[in-house]
Amino acid sequence: MTDRRRINGPSGGTIPPVFASSITGSKLQHAARPTRTRGPNDLRKIFLKTGLVPSASGSAYLELEPSSPSDTLEASLIAPPSALKLTCTVHGPRPLPRSAPFSPHLLLSTHVKFAPFAARQRRSYIRDASERDLGVHLETALRGVILGDRWPKSGVEVVITVLEGEEDRWWGDEVGGGSTGIGNVGGWGMMNVLAGCITVASAAIADAGIDCVDLVSGGIAAIVKAPQEHNEDKTGSISESLQLVLDPCPSEHRRIVGACVVGYLASRDEITELWLKGDIPPSSYDTKDPGQTTVGLEKLVDGAVIAAGRSCLVLREALKEAAELKLNPSGGPAVSDENKGQSSGPDEAMDLGS
Repeated sequence: MTDRRRINGPSGGTIPPVFASSITGSKLQHAARPTRTRGPNDLRKIFLKTGLVPSASGSAYLELEPSSPSDTLEASLIAPPSALKLTCTVHGPRPLPRSAPFSPHLLLSTHVKFAPFAARQRRSYIRDASERDLGVHLETALRGVILGDRWPKSGVEVVITVLEGEEDRWWGDEVGGGSTGIGNVGGWGMMNVLAGCITVASAAIADAGIDCVDLVSGGIAAIVKAPQEHNEDKTGSISESLQLVLDPCPSEHRRIVGACVVGYLASRDEITELWLKGDIPPSSYDTKDPGQTTVGLEKLVDGAVIAAGRSCLVLREALKEAAELKLNPSGGPAVSDENKGQSSGPDEAMDLGS
């Protein structure tokens, strides 16, 4: 029975309205799409900071800058392009309950949850299959890094909350086909989220003081179809060529052929996690001309490793800055016992965005 004393909301999910500009025509649709202004081998700026949650053993926050909006977006009420914002908290290591069986290794559990407001389509409060899948991939990337033999019969919990996630496609391409569009493969935004989850989880684990063999960082590369305006075939249509890009933003590309996410250990040159998706050529050599290299599986994995290595540089600088703040909470330059009577110069500012 319905409650007659209250005004009940709708039984199904609600979607906030999206208002378009007063400018009509296809010109706005073409101009509102974000464009990739950076080069194919350039990554977006990364902001990473640790120690944000005092109640947790370790915590970290990661944010990527949004893609460049168009000029006509200022005169419109359309929402700006989304950026990736993640928070991670680590609880433990702490002893397992008495009823749990004995384990000689540290038990790792990972949880990835999207906030209800993280995407254009409102998410549920209960974890769905995609979130559980991200948790499994994250656990695989972290399991080979933590030295679990030092904490027998103990457990650690890694919880990641996605405050803002990247969409699978540009909102203009979603013509009645949900988040993936009509006749297109979705899930590209989830791969960007996984790469960020690996990096922010590694920072939070290091902030918690858990021993690891190395810092693991996430990287993503994709094969996209880039139009060639000056190369038209006999039919008069513009042909498209495959191009390898690092750190792709799904809203900036009309079609993504395949993508690869890796969890990479830079110092040991090892891969702990590999996730491939899409129609990827099996070989990096052209079948017609063996001497001509094309974009294939090998180059795609190498591109993801390069992106992960660059993310590791930001990860190291963020942990180094956090360690300096813990050793010197006052914020001034650290002075040793031998140099207490000597004056020291000002510290150099570290830019974590590059």
